[in-house]
Formats: sequence, C-alpha cells, structure tokens
Amino acid sequence: MSVYRFKPERFLSRLHSVTDKNPAADLFCAGFELGEWRCQPFAYHLIEWLPDYALAEDELQTHHGNAFVKLRQAALRVYTSQKYELRGEAGEIALHAICREFFNTVPISPRVFYKSTSNDVVKSFDLVHAQFPAGSKFQIWLGESKLYSASKPAISAAISSVKDHIRKGFLTNQKLILGPQIPKSTPHYAAIMEIFKTQTSIDKFLAASVFVIGILSDSSAVQASQIGDDQYVAQAVTELNALVAELVKSNLCTKLKLLLIYVPLRSKDELVTEFDKRLKALQ
Repeated sequence: MSVYRFKPERFLSRLHSVTDKNPAADLFCAGFELGEWRCQPFAYHLIEWLPDYALAEDELQTHHGNAFVKLRQAALRVYTSQKYELRGEAGEIALHAICREFFNTVPISPRVFYKSTSNDVVKSFDLVHAQFPAGSKFQIWLGESKLYSASKPAISAAISSVKDHIRKGFLTNQKLILGPQIPKSTPHYAAIMEIFKTQTSIDKFLAASVFVIGILSDSSAVQASQIGDDQYVAQAVTELNALVAELVKSNLCTKLKLLLIYVPLRSKDELVTEFDKRLKALQ
C-alpha cells in the first residue's frame, strides 16, 4: 500500500489532544486569516483529498496525463445531487483526511464503493481504515461523521448511530460487506481477514476496533474570534469537553474504544456551499 504514503500538504492544525482517557479527544481547526475563519481554503483542502477518499488503491496511480481524469472520477463518485445542503460528505472527507494525516491510517474499504449510485445514502460506517501502530499488529478504525449546524444534536446523532452500528445483526452484515473489499496488499491481511470472518466472534472484532466520531459544527468560539489566540483555543476546548461529557454519559466508553474528533466551524452551511461549488466544477 505504498501509494498511501503520498498525501496532500497538511492544512488543519491540532489545537488540543487528550490521549490517556476513553474517549480520547482531539480538537482541529482550519485557522484564520485577515480576521476571517478560513472557509474557502478548507473547502479547497477537502477537494485535494477527493482521490484519496474516493478512489481505490489501484486507481491512485496518477501522472500529469491523467490527473484531471482521476480528480473528476473521484468527484463524480462523491455525489451529483443538486440538493447538497443536507449532504454530509464534506464531513466524511474531513474525518478521512484527519485520520490519514494525523493518525497515519490507511483506507481499507472506501465508503463510496458500497453506494449503489453516487447519490445514495447508505447505512454503514462513514470511514473504514486500518492503523498499524508500533508494537502491535493493527487496529480497525470505524468512523462516524456528523456535519451539523449545532454540536449538541450532532453528538446525539453520532451516539445514536454508533449504538445502531454495534448491534449484532448490523456488525455481522458489515463484516460480510466490508471484508471482501479489503485489498490483499494490506499489511497483516490474513489477520485482518480473520476478524472479518462470519465465524469469528464480534467481541474479537470490537476488541480490535477504534470507533472514531467526527463532529463538525457551528462554533460560538469561531464566530466570536478573528484570530486563533489563546482565548479562542480555550473556548473551543470548552466546546470539545462538552461533547466528551455527552459521550461519557452515553456509556459507550464502557463497551468501545472511542476517539472524538471536533472541528469547529463558523458556518456549516457556508462550508457545504463552498465545497459543493468546487465539487460540481470538477464534474
């Protein structure tokens, strides 16, 4: 999977991280320039990640002769719907990019490949990656992304989705769907496939998994700030801690290993509009 060594240049900044608790929690921000939150540059950055998000490993061999074709192919796979306002793909791509860039994960089952058409909404994980930390074999990263105008309904919806996802029937079906898509070039392929077997206990599958919850939502901290100073960071960390408290209240931490990723926005609607403009321009 050497192709995954290549990534877009880092754009987001990690402002706060808690690694010694469950849930672990990280705060990322697009930053500010000339007194404004960087909405348009963030949207451009999401476009940079389109091929990595939407194309399979063997499709990522890009050169100057096919670069635009590959980018357009990726854009068409995301969605072509004109009703973009309620779509969450910008959040999914952001979560994908953060996991790839800051946690060195690799995709093992691109979500776009189990949509029956490019406009379908599928009940499944928003992200299926693997991580290969030093000293251990692997971890399966299963992601749930919520792109909302308010953080409280976003975390409530994420908690509800994760609870639905850990039902026995759902996980059994997901193992059947996801397992065959895992490339044979994946490190520890045989061991990973073992936990995706129908005969393997779901307990073993969960023990090898990290559930990543990505929340991108409008933020009072961003809306009240013009620069990313200490006051801004403190307010954003307060928002992050409120989300952590909701996760703790849900009791999911007693069953799963969780990572919460929070990206505060000035306006979810603004980001979605800017992303959609750039996506449609490629199509």
